[in-house]
Amino acid sequence: MSLKLYYDLLSQPSRSLYILLKLSKTPFEQCVVPLRQGVHMMEDYKTNVSKFGKVPVLHDGNYKLAESVAIVRYLSNTNRLSEKYYPKDAKAQAAVDEYLEWQHHNVRAHCALYFRLRFLTPLTTGQEPPAEKVKKYEENMNNCLDQFEEYFLTPGPFICGPKPTVADVFAATEIEQPRLVGYDPTTDRPVLSAWLKRVREEFNPAYAEAHTFLEKVAAKKAAAKL
Repeated sequence: MSLKLYYDLLSQPSRSLYILLKLSKTPFEQCVVPLRQGVHMMEDYKTNVSKFGKVPVLHDGNYKLAESVAIVRYLSNTNRLSEKYYPKDAKAQAAVDEYLEWQHHNVRAHCALYFRLRFLTPLTTGQEPPAEKVKKYEENMNNCLDQFEEYFLTPGPFICGPKPTVADVFAATEIEQPRLVGYDPTTDRPVLSAWLKRVREEFNPAYAEAHTFLEKVAAKKAAAKL
């Protein structure tokens, strides 16, 4: 099997690519990289897998490619990604790309920063982050989600119109991430909540499979609040 995906399902873009490959029925070797053990930072990994020391990474024979959006485009160009998720039509594809380019400094940035502050800071320092900093990051994330709803979920039902695409998978995995620290971004957001429900249904069973660990942690966090 020439195609290998190096990933950890704790990683949002790793989950996205895992889901897309599974639903596209693309054969690939699953190479799990345990981020919490720091495997991605080891010299062997940087030499043999990816010089960037991150996941996800795709190996196609001797060809190595990092960066999830670049991987999506490569999979599409080599006919390993279903056209219904990343269309070949120029305008339809550009609509997907518009979101993928926008998300880097918006949904991905703010949801990930909030997750890192609440999850990684206590893990690496043994201390909870300052309450004021948490509040500021939460405000930034919610302001961004307001924009996301306005720009991309009106009128819906999916980001690029009536059919789900790569854009929806990438957005959804990012918006799921804060649930790992007990914060549900869909609370009091009926539009966002309805969209996320549609995405989960459209991309199952791979979506549920990719989020098994997240759902377990989120359930524990929710139970602890009761």
